[in-house]
Amino acid sequence: MALAPKFAGQAYSANVSPKAVHTLELYLDYVCPFSAKMFNTLNSSVLPTLSEKYPAKVQFIFRQQIQPWHPSSTLVHEAGAAVLRLSPDKFWPFSAALFGKQQDFFDVNVVNEKRNDTYKRLAKIAGGVGVDEGQFLDLLTVSDKPATDGSLNTGNKVTDDVKLQVKANRRTGVHVTPTVLFNGIEEGSISSSFTAQQWQEWLEKNIK
Repeated sequence: MALAPKFAGQAYSANVSPKAVHTLELYLDYVCPFSAKMFNTLNSSVLPTLSEKYPAKVQFIFRQQIQPWHPSSTLVHEAGAAVLRLSPDKFWPFSAALFGKQQDFFDVNVVNEKRNDTYKRLAKIAGGVGVDEGQFLDLLTVSDKPATDGSLNTGNKVTDDVKLQVKANRRTGVHVTPTVLFNGIEEGSISSSFTAQQWQEWLEKNIK
């Protein structure tokens, strides 16, 4: 599936031309432990090798998959959308930092917290990778006042971006996180438990 220009920061590939031939789409949820496991292995041990091993051959796309049975999932993915707006090049570093603090946003740690206070904690994580915290909060903070037309479901400034992501993901029928698509087709052989070595073996076999 094509990547909308506004979400270009979700793509990771070797910085070479021409563009990559193959695409691996990773459907990940920031509060899914199995998503964290896959992301951390890729980010630490696989992605840094792309320029050397697979120049112009493969790109990875982080598809943000909200899992609504975790209420905080929407909030953390809104944070990802805000980073894409402000600093697309910081999306992967922000994702790494957020996965590193994943448990801070599990149910028990957000259930008694106001929504805008959760955004403030997320802003600290964004600030830690170089995103402007004030601009970040401006995109996420939800007003407690009705809109000028009297409407009450006002959302925030990334609500439409999240809607677009959800709409795109629903078209693929993806449910479980993580799920991996290889050139648009679900690749069931790839597991969240893949080690760096298993990833390298899979890439050597499939990326030509």
